[in-house]
Amino acid sequence: MREPDELSLFALRLEATGAPYMITGATAAILYGQPRVTNDLDVVLALDDTSRGALLRVFPETEFYVPPESVIRAEQARHQRGHFNLIHHETGYKADLYLAGADPLHAWALPRRRRLRWSDELEVVVAPPEYVVLRKLEFYREGGSAKHPLDIRSIQETTGVDEAAMAPWLQRMNLGELWREIKAL
Repeated sequence: MREPDELSLFALRLEATGAPYMITGATAAILYGQPRVTNDLDVVLALDDTSRGALLRVFPETEFYVPPESVIRAEQARHQRGHFNLIHHETGYKADLYLAGADPLHAWALPRRRRLRWSDELEVVVAPPEYVVLRKLEFYREGGSAKHPLDIRSIQETTGVDEAAMAPWLQRMNLGELWREIKAL
């Protein structure tokens, strides 16, 4: 029997909620760039009351750690940075769910997400590469981790990005100089 992979455990269930979602972070960087190891799955999720109920049904507590519904509701009430995680009991795989809320970059990226093939059996919904690069620039500025510039360069070289689409966000997020520095590496 084939071992379950992290992406399949979560993506199939996220599809079943009917809520718009997109995979981002390291997994998106892997899909758009070069393979590397990651410890979790990052997902942006537009969660409303109906899809919250579906989420609770498709991630049963017998198989997953799921925060109490009251915690999920509290995170939904945040306009930005709502977050919780789900953990598969048997494997320890974890998904960090970031709620779309009123974040303007999430609102821009969700309609631009892409379906990519993960395996013969699975296609997943992934944030556009421009969003992934913008967030990685932001995280690099905040934390300085060397993995972010490597991911950014890999995405740029393997998949490419639409710089014209990124330009207003680079300015709005004050990331233009950092983008130029990383491109020059």
